[in-house]
Amino acid sequence: MLRGSNRAVDGVNLNVRAGTIYGVLGPNGAGKTTTISMLATLLRPDAGSARIFGYDVVKESQIVRQLIGVTGQYASVDESLSATENLIIFSRLLGLGRAEARQKAEELLEEFGLTEAAKRPLKNFSGGMRRRLDLAASLIAQPPLIFLDEPTTGLDPRTRAQMWDTIRRLVKTGSTVLLTTQYLDEADQLADRIAVIDRGRVVAEGTVDELKASVGTSSLQLRVQHPQDIENARQIIEQVLKVQSNVSSEAGKITAPMANADRVTDLLIALRAAGIHLAEMSVQKPTLDEVFLSITGHGVKENASLASNESNEAEEARV
Repeated sequence: MLRGSNRAVDGVNLNVRAGTIYGVLGPNGAGKTTTISMLATLLRPDAGSARIFGYDVVKESQIVRQLIGVTGQYASVDESLSATENLIIFSRLLGLGRAEARQKAEELLEEFGLTEAAKRPLKNFSGGMRRRLDLAASLIAQPPLIFLDEPTTGLDPRTRAQMWDTIRRLVKTGSTVLLTTQYLDEADQLADRIAVIDRGRVVAEGTVDELKASVGTSSLQLRVQHPQDIENARQIIEQVLKVQSNVSSEAGKITAPMANADRVTDLLIALRAAGIHLAEMSVQKPTLDEVFLSITGHGVKENASLASNESNEAEEARV
């Protein structure tokens, strides 16, 4: 996918299993929206191929469009109309009769917790309410595959959590979700598998645990109650775990890599035998931020300023 002289998407290869949430994680400008646009038949690639439920997105685009729903970063509803009116219009455009369209609107408003606000103009809705209505509209035809392009961008934490619950319910009722996001916690919480995309390329792919394991072992963090025990505790950690440990500037805290969490029991026994009392201890896996930093050399947020949001600027596509 070319945008000016730059390739917005270059060699992206995704394999999404039905009935799962597949996350595409990356910063602004990475190629996420462009990828969604091509898969949703909104943007034509000039090379490569993609199939949705066996149908080619270019050659059989009309069939593909009947199988998908799309929700973008910004609500596509009419703010001068009420929630009910918006859903009825969308339903009618999809071929439903008047009575059926009204019934579908009522069902979706109830599902998304918008019944009480059903008759209010959308200009009085919060951003989260508009986003929920936009998602409801994409489900009118009950598509088996739903594209969610950064659905929680700009939402407050509470509304984001509500959207997460809604997305989980979609999968439980049989839908497949392809979700793009720049939020690490969102990918961690929702996705069964994740593709990490950076500057138009998929640089890593796997489950959350697989991606975290790819950048190294877990980390043991331990704090002793009495500062005079630090050196003795450090020596015991290194003897039991066979690793090098570090004493942080934070009083009484020791960190060390831990490849095998089963050794925690052996370590606790050794520390207790030495009369060392602990204030706290934890074993932490690498974070997705560490995964992204290790793979790309920069954090998810760092290169957001290097590229504008992907949009209709693209005139040609190369996959």
